Amino acid sequence: MKRFFTQAIALGWMGCFLGTLMAHAPLSYNRDIRPILADKCFACHGFDEKKREAGLRLDTFDGATLERDSQRAITPGDTSKSVLWERLHTSDPDTKMPPPESHKELTPAEIELLGRWIQEGAKYQKHWAFEPPLEFEVPTQVAGGKNSIDAFIGKRLESQGWKLSEQASPSTLIRRVAFTLTGLPPTDEEVQAYLSDTSPEAYEKMVDRYLQSNRYGEEMARHWLDIARYADTHGLHLDNERQMWAYRDWVVQSFNRNLPFDQFTIEQLAGDLFEKPTLDQLVATGFNRCNVTTSEGGSIDSEYYYRYAVDRTSTMASTWLALTAGCAVCHDHKFDPISAKEFYSMYAFFNASADPAMDGNALLTNPVLKLETEEEKAKLSDYDQKILASQKNLSEAVAKVVYHDPGLADPKPEASSSEVVWMDDDFPPGGNAAGAPGHPTTFVTLEQGEKVLSGKRALKRTDAGLSQDVWDQSKIPLTVPSQATLFANVYIDPANVPKAIMLQYHRSGWQHRAVWGQYDAIQWGAPNTAERVDMGALPATGQWVRLEIPAAKLGLNAGDALTGFATTQFGGTVYWDKIGVVGVSDPANDPLRSFVAWWNAAKGKDTPGLPGDLNSIAKAGSEPAPDAGAVARLKEFYLARICTETKPLLSEWTGQVDRIRSERESYSNAIPSTFVYKDNPTPRESFIMLRGQYNQPGEKVQPDVLSVLPPIQKHESRQLNRMDLAEWLVSPRHPLTSRVAVNRYWQQVFGIGLVKTSGDFGTQGESPSHPELLDWLAIEFEDSGWDVKSFMRLMLTSATFKQSSRISAEALEKDPENRLVSHAPRLRLDAEQIRDNALYVGGLIDLTLGGKGVKPYQPPNVWEPVGFVGSNTRFYQQDKGSALYRRSLYTFYKRTAPPPFMVNFDAPNREQSCARRERSNTPLQALQLLNDVQHVEAARGLAQRVLTSGEKNPQARIEFLFKTVLSRNPTAKEIELLDKQIATHMQRYQGAPQDAQQLIQLGESKPNADLTPAELAAYTLAASTILNMDETLTRN
Repeated sequence: MKRFFTQAIALGWMGCFLGTLMAHAPLSYNRDIRPILADKCFACHGFDEKKREAGLRLDTFDGATLERDSQRAITPGDTSKSVLWERLHTSDPDTKMPPPESHKELTPAEIELLGRWIQEGAKYQKHWAFEPPLEFEVPTQVAGGKNSIDAFIGKRLESQGWKLSEQASPSTLIRRVAFTLTGLPPTDEEVQAYLSDTSPEAYEKMVDRYLQSNRYGEEMARHWLDIARYADTHGLHLDNERQMWAYRDWVVQSFNRNLPFDQFTIEQLAGDLFEKPTLDQLVATGFNRCNVTTSEGGSIDSEYYYRYAVDRTSTMASTWLALTAGCAVCHDHKFDPISAKEFYSMYAFFNASADPAMDGNALLTNPVLKLETEEEKAKLSDYDQKILASQKNLSEAVAKVVYHDPGLADPKPEASSSEVVWMDDDFPPGGNAAGAPGHPTTFVTLEQGEKVLSGKRALKRTDAGLSQDVWDQSKIPLTVPSQATLFANVYIDPANVPKAIMLQYHRSGWQHRAVWGQYDAIQWGAPNTAERVDMGALPATGQWVRLEIPAAKLGLNAGDALTGFATTQFGGTVYWDKIGVVGVSDPANDPLRSFVAWWNAAKGKDTPGLPGDLNSIAKAGSEPAPDAGAVARLKEFYLARICTETKPLLSEWTGQVDRIRSERESYSNAIPSTFVYKDNPTPRESFIMLRGQYNQPGEKVQPDVLSVLPPIQKHESRQLNRMDLAEWLVSPRHPLTSRVAVNRYWQQVFGIGLVKTSGDFGTQGESPSHPELLDWLAIEFEDSGWDVKSFMRLMLTSATFKQSSRISAEALEKDPENRLVSHAPRLRLDAEQIRDNALYVGGLIDLTLGGKGVKPYQPPNVWEPVGFVGSNTRFYQQDKGSALYRRSLYTFYKRTAPPPFMVNFDAPNREQSCARRERSNTPLQALQLLNDVQHVEAARGLAQRVLTSGEKNPQARIEFLFKTVLSRNPTAKEIELLDKQIATHMQRYQGAPQDAQQLIQLGESKPNADLTPAELAAYTLAASTILNMDETLTRN
């Protein structure tokens, strides 16, 4: 009875409004209705079958109009027979929709729209983004219009009774263009050249000049790298450094050479799958290696293979489709027509990756590519020939050595006291050598100006925290003789003294340690036991000191087999050389004195340190016995590299081989490498992972794309691969790719996309503000050959772009977000632009293109709180010199602690793809701009430019300041105010010269000694004032 009564009231209410409902223009489902249903209904009555309540589906016509129990949720043309209409109006909380507990109540206006739509026939439309772009006719051009963009924008403005705003001033326009295309302000020379050009094409020529600048590629790349989630560290656990800045440079170069966007897409997703890929095409695949990775102990390989493939799939979908496909990892998408099966079908494209699950905390994790030029290849080949020649000289020298193997002597020689050197010039063969993650083991030479005690090389390490060099897992153990004393020679740099140093030995574990210096600085092992013996104060600095430790003191006994040792330090710069043991040993059974003893220890084992072919022989063991030639080569290696009796006799020849090898290695290491993406020859099988669990496979799937989009071309002879996927994305009239791309470029230029939700073109995203313009631009972009520079030029030469940023009260009230583009937007510069602008006008900027990431100023103790012991990004080591003033694009990006200045101005952390940065306004930003050393130093640099400009008149100096920063002359009021400020500061600093000195000394660059400190300080504060103006920080 209650339900009937409620329905009767609802129907009566509906009847009163029926005339009103039918009196309006027809509604559009995509524009007017879908946003309401998507926000309020689809979570429970949408695409996701498992989350669907009562089996009711409202996202399709068939689902909404299906008859159930003689009722329909929606009866087209009749709200009185639509249960949905009843449920919207009932007061019964048990039947009201949406349920009160969902907090999704519809507004009266939304209910009215739904009623009108039902009465009009409840016509559904496929979501606009899943339909191919339509070819709209360009509207009649509006007054002041310059190109087709203005015709579309003007038509929409006219429908509101508005029109395009007047054109901005020439000085405003050149500054706007410069920042949009290069991220930097125009120089005064560029401004004057533009202002003095009276030709009709002056503006277009100015735009073209900036499009041809190398700075253009840097600015365009900045936006793309947010999407690609590029950074300089792995992102998880130790968050160590990774080397893939060549990918970042490839992006810059691609924009500068105007690589068509379709090719830009294909090379990043599948550059390795070309028949003969170029170096650039392989570098481009770094896009797929930008994901975060780990090497944390206990991580499960299969889990991280899964995670990486999910990340790459989600990133591909968000980058080119602007779809939140990652929401279908655990279940069908709640709102968009993306099933879990379809997600995992796309996932299958990326589930064949050749990169390992564990990144090894390494600078380079395979697959990697060495970026060798032809000249470098020739140089390496020349080194190889020299190595062969020097090896031949060594072989001839070995043949002349007289050696009697004590293991073959009869009778066997008696045990005797001797010194056995384990490490001199290198670690002994048979084990693995490793340094701290990212800080590899480094041997140095006298020729390099370093400290060496014995032989040709010494081990050196410089570090800020706890760090070590380790030799372990030896297949040929080092035997502790009787009456043994362990020794090592150490040199501590007096300019960089560590807190402590330690020697550590591995028997059945790393439980034998001797510590010199601050005992508690290295806290491994139980204190005051053989696990951590206190050896007293640090040895003397600035000289070689021989350290000796009785083996028994460390719990080591005669006959113990050591499979490793390590040198450890806490901070400082430390050299180690000639490490070994003194004791009584049996020559016949000592692998360092008897070839027979060594071979018996080595055979049948994988022996790191042996050259590859000799290691294969040793690993094969004595079955079958090595031939005479193999034995001769093994013995030659033993005599030259291992035997303590003959090794010194051959040091001249081994030193020659090692020197050339070291030179080749140094030369090769200086050639940069980068991460690239490749597939395993055999792809992993792909399954729907139930509930998104890596170890819960369901139905097996094959590579495929979303069914709501055009089908991908299949091949009978092979499985689909990433090349097919990339080509599908840029296939003619693909519904999404060109729309997504032009929308992002529009967002770069106008601050907000035609689709505001530039990262979500799905049903939860906003509809385009100008759908006809979006489609026209998408088709124009595609038909131009995906020409990015041409597209940017089209936008920047429109009257829409050239409008003044002045906003009327009416526009501010009715269109506060400027979606109709009735005026130019006032956009606060992005983080990189703010910093680069200050460096540029301050005369400090280094405009070198490309290269390794740099570490400019940042506050102390930002990295350490999120850093692990052993991480090479635990401590921030600021760069020196010009590296401090490189463009912000090249700033080293640590994912777990991104550059603070950037973060403060809304830069993303690059852990995931970011299609749109937010723009916040906080007090911390103002404080940073006033006090950050980089900005104070830039203000001083700007002040120096003013004071050395040749202008002596205060007014002329102020005009120089304004023209340099703002590309315009100051007003009379601005001159008056700034002149008073300068005079006040001048008076203050003349009375407090120490304060003036303190201010102008900030930063690494030195103040101009020819300038008066008080005057330079006063103008520094004046420059800081201008650099902090809203107009400076805004692209008007």
